[in-house]
This record gives sequence, structure tokens and C-alpha cells, in this order.
Amino acid sequence: MRRKKFVIKDLPITDYASEGKSLGRIEGKVIFVEGAVPGDVADIFITKNKKDWAEGKAISFTEYSKERTKPFCIHFGICGGCKWQMLPYEKQLQYKQQEAGQILKRIGKVELPEILPIIGSDETIYYRNKLEFTFSNKRYLTREELSSLPTGEGWGGAALGYHAPGIFDKIIDIKECWLMDDINNLIRNTIRTYAIENNLSYYDIKEHKGFLRNIILRYCTTGELMINMVFGYDDKTEIKKLLNYLLERFPSITTLLYTINPKWNDSIYDLVPQVFYGKGYITEMLGEFKFKISPKSFFQTNTKQAEKLYEVAKSFAALTGNEVVYDLYCGTGSIGIFLSRQSKKIIGVDVIEESIKDAKESVLLNNIDHAQFFAGDVIEICNADFFAEHGKPDVIITDPPRAGMHGKLIAKLLEIAAPKIVYVSCNVATQARDINFLSEKYSVEKIQPLDMFPHTHHIECVVLLKLKQ
Repeated sequence: MRRKKFVIKDLPITDYASEGKSLGRIEGKVIFVEGAVPGDVADIFITKNKKDWAEGKAISFTEYSKERTKPFCIHFGICGGCKWQMLPYEKQLQYKQQEAGQILKRIGKVELPEILPIIGSDETIYYRNKLEFTFSNKRYLTREELSSLPTGEGWGGAALGYHAPGIFDKIIDIKECWLMDDINNLIRNTIRTYAIENNLSYYDIKEHKGFLRNIILRYCTTGELMINMVFGYDDKTEIKKLLNYLLERFPSITTLLYTINPKWNDSIYDLVPQVFYGKGYITEMLGEFKFKISPKSFFQTNTKQAEKLYEVAKSFAALTGNEVVYDLYCGTGSIGIFLSRQSKKIIGVDVIEESIKDAKESVLLNNIDHAQFFAGDVIEICNADFFAEHGKPDVIITDPPRAGMHGKLIAKLLEIAAPKIVYVSCNVATQARDINFLSEKYSVEKIQPLDMFPHTHHIECVVLLKLKQ
């Protein structure tokens, strides 16, 4: 059992672990397994082997679990996006509920008799409002495809799709994706065909050259559709031809932009998208509120489930109309604005300037006169002077990135000692870590997990913390 890489034959998979993995045991040793579900009996290729545990991937099955269902996507097992398609949705929810409780208890030291039942998504396909696809001249090939290539053959030609899991320079050529309305497939596949017919070069990440780099799509429940085409260099003639072709083929496009990215990385946050057609942004609705979304702004990617998430935050905050509410890591201000009718004052902070600009315009769109938003690093802005100027918070809403809150901010929250903190997180592990730190002055009152991303292992969780008396 101490060899680094080998195969365990006929391992019974007995339980769900975390992060999409299941587990089995052999001679008392725990084996964490990708690609299997409880009830499977499988051969496991071990990739990491430690004294008390190991990790591996199911490579063949002796027996399939009765819990399994047939995956619906042709890219299942290759694309890393929807790893749980083989699990019935009710089982996905069961395992996510189990994981949230275990993590909060183990890392957060939270002692509660139970957490609230997870809130599932009404839609398990076509639920995302944003997708990003990458062009590459190095298509990811399966083992079967590689074995059939002549010696010295390349990497399968060009591809337009998602990064292969764990491989930075190979792209899976995606023909269909069930995460967004079929418009995403039509647009992506049309651009692929156009690129081939017009001999447009795909980006080479190692050589740092190539014309086509990325497609970013946003599609709102309002019907507004925004596309941002990202190019490796500025070729006005070819850009104009391609974008005009898109407008001709897809009259439903309401905003069409392009961005020139000459950098080594794919981030566009330090670049300026150029408006080719339309108003340069889209408008989304959450409940009764309108939100302006610019091409670089963060917005919850599952709009309908975000409404449920924000209703939970509003319920936990239990506002009476007299409270000063701070919305930290606020993005486009969506949570703060959603709670604005029940609050006295909203103060929002986020590091992305474009998001804050959108938040300020969304305030005007919704005729809100008691909300202010500030651009900058939360840990730098939220100092003693800032709280003194804008008022001590009665409720703090915090929705940090996956890394969780910075230690300096946690120390400041403990110092400010607001009566309530509503902690919204897309990473229960870092949320639990932060809750453990906050337990110096706060107790956990309620926990509500939500499923924002069906067929994945990701969990959204809202926790209400109250200042200890």
C-alpha cells in the first residue's frame, strides 16, 4: 500500500467524502475516489498515497451503484464542470447537506442540533447567466485519441471550450453545454465554424500568439444578451467582419463588445472592453430590483437561485427599517439593494471599480436614496475612521470570495462588534474557518445551505451570527 501509483481492484465505495469525492476503505485505510458514487464497486488508480489515506480515480467498474443515473452531456467524464451528472439530484442535495454540516462542525467548531434543509434549485440545467470559453491551438485528447495518433502527431488541432481539468494548456472542444440556454451552443459553434472557414488563428498559450482568445457570454432572465469577444491582438478588419457576422446571425444580441488582451494571462480586469454594438451593459432583475451589469462586473451566476439566497439573507437579517447595514464584498451591490427597502442605510464596499459603478447606477435605477457604495480593498477601506464616518453597523452582510475574509477584517469586525453578521459564502471550509475566529464574540444562530450549482460539488451557505451577551 506504500507504492506511489498502482491500482486497487474491486474497491467498494461506501460513502460520500467531500468536494465531489466518494470514499472506500481497505485494511482500515481511507481511499478518496473521483468518478465513483456510494454503492459502486470499482478499480481505483491511486495517484496519491499516504500512510493513513490515499487518493485515486475510478478507471473501471465491477458493479454500478443503484443510486446512479445516466449522464445527459456528451462531454461527461472529460469536462470537469458537471461531475455529478451520474447522481440523481435528490442525492446531490443530500450529500451537499451532509458536507456543509460536517465542515462547519469540524473546522468551525459549530455545535447545533441540525442545519436547515438545503434549498435546491428549481432548474438543474440552463441555470447559469454567464459562461466563458477559451480558444486554443492545442485540443485536449483522451487516452483513446492519443493512442490512435501516429507518432509525433500534434495535440489534435484547435479547440474552443473549457480547460481540461488540471491541465493549463489544453482545451476541451465543447460541442454542447447544458449550463446555459442553447443560445450558448449556437453562438460558440457558429464562431468555431466561422474561424475555421476564415482561417483565423487560435491562441497558443505557450508561444503567446494567436488572434482568438476568449468568448464571454452573459444572458439575463430579462432576455438581454451580452457577448465580449477577446482577441490576442488588434486586427480591426477581421474583428469588424466577425462581429458584424455575429450581429447578422444573432439579432437577439443586445450588447456586443471586444477586448484586446496582449497579456500572458486571460484576466480582463485591467483591460478596457470596447463597445461595438448596443449600450455596453445588460440589465438583470432580482425580485423587484433592476441591476446594471457591465462586462467586468461580478454578479451571481444563477439568477433565480440568487433570489432565494438573498431572501435567506433578508430573513436572517430580520430588518425593521431602522438598521445601518454594511454590505462587504458587495459586487454590484445586489444583496444590499435587495435589503434596502427594510433598512435605514446601506453601505457597500468592493475592490472592483466597475462593480461599484454599476451598484451606484442600480441605486438610481431603483430610486434608492439611502445607499452608498465605495470602491477599494475591504480591509483597507473598513477602518475605524470609515465606521465612524458612516455609522456603526447594526447588521453586517459579508460575501467574500472563495478564500474567505482577510484576518485583518475579522479582527476589525470583532472590534466593531455589530449585533448581527450574515455570512454568505461559496466555500463552506473558509466560511467555517472564519466563523471559528469570530466565535470569540459571536455565536452561530442559523445555518442555511443552498445549491447554486447543480451537478457540481459546490455549496453556497448562509450563516447568521449574533453577538454574545
